[in-house]
Amino acid sequence: MKIGITCYPTVGGSGVIATELGKMLAELGHEIHFITSSVPFRLTRIHPRIFYHEVELSHYPVFQYPPYDLALTSKMAEVIDQEKLDILHVHYAMPHAICAILARDIAKQDVKIVTTLHGTDITVLGIDTTFKSMIKHGIEQSDRVTAVSQSLVNQTKTMLQTEKDIKVIYNFVNEHEYYRKELPELKQQYEIEDDEKVLIHISNFRKVKRVHDVVHTFAEVNNKVKSKLLLVGDGPEYTSTVQLVYSLGLEESVLFLGKQNNISELLSISDLLLLMSEKESFGLVLLEANSCGVPCIATNAGGIPEVIHHERTGFIVEIGDISAAANFALELLQDEETWNRFSVQAYNDAAERFESSKIVNQYIALYEELVKEIGEK
Repeated sequence: MKIGITCYPTVGGSGVIATELGKMLAELGHEIHFITSSVPFRLTRIHPRIFYHEVELSHYPVFQYPPYDLALTSKMAEVIDQEKLDILHVHYAMPHAICAILARDIAKQDVKIVTTLHGTDITVLGIDTTFKSMIKHGIEQSDRVTAVSQSLVNQTKTMLQTEKDIKVIYNFVNEHEYYRKELPELKQQYEIEDDEKVLIHISNFRKVKRVHDVVHTFAEVNNKVKSKLLLVGDGPEYTSTVQLVYSLGLEESVLFLGKQNNISELLSISDLLLLMSEKESFGLVLLEANSCGVPCIATNAGGIPEVIHHERTGFIVEIGDISAAANFALELLQDEETWNRFSVQAYNDAAERFESSKIVNQYIALYEELVKEIGEK
């Protein structure tokens, strides 16, 4: 099959999934065409069945901002016709599904549109009355719609009042990258002592991630267990988080690492991941952690309980319950046998439920249904 993929190419879970999906499909013999504004950051090597089509933004004096959505639509239609795409798989309803629908109308070649919902297009844009009807239109006019969790399906149907069939296809990780590695030299580079426990948080530092809750949780843990906290990422809450760390006297114990690409290596030197979000459609970082044998403590928000098995692969706490999170963390970090059991269970659960080939095959089955429909016309 010839499959076009559009996603946001910069750092973020949706871009990671879209790119890894394209790479695996290419390995299986399919022809993949990325239609994006820049090369996806996970597209790090040349592959004979992967092609990149840049969406170039024109700067006209009449426009205050370059019209990305119109440029994307035009490029989609061009690629559909030139490459004779069978499927156009877009990640995010807004604006990508809208652009795909318009491109389908423009193109001469028949193409089927698959839209994958990742969360922000529903949980943030979906509550904005400016975009609500447009997002609903994008979903309902797509040939197939998937979402990364059942929680997101339920939320989409409720918020948009749509009867569109939305299939759950969970996220996955590349097992060749996400596994626990022995990296004592990395600990040394970060001046982490052998007897120190390592907690980690990875996010884009938006308010919804509640990074301050992560710091407060760590403060309680650090009072009883010799430990370090790795904060990976950047964003609007970065400065206030630095100020909080200093106000709590934790500047020697908290490492601000900024944005990083070597996530699997950082997880490999970590003992526990904290994710205290108030909204999370899936929480890809949880799966990345579990694949590296790292138990997680996360909130009872969105799709998180579909990823973490409470008291088996980690612990679920209510949003804002710092004391419960700290107590669960201490339970894991102060008992090696308990930590080892959770670590093994986390790894096994990730391998069994979210195995990459199993997830990719679900997408392939979806594509094949649609291609069959084209052939029956």
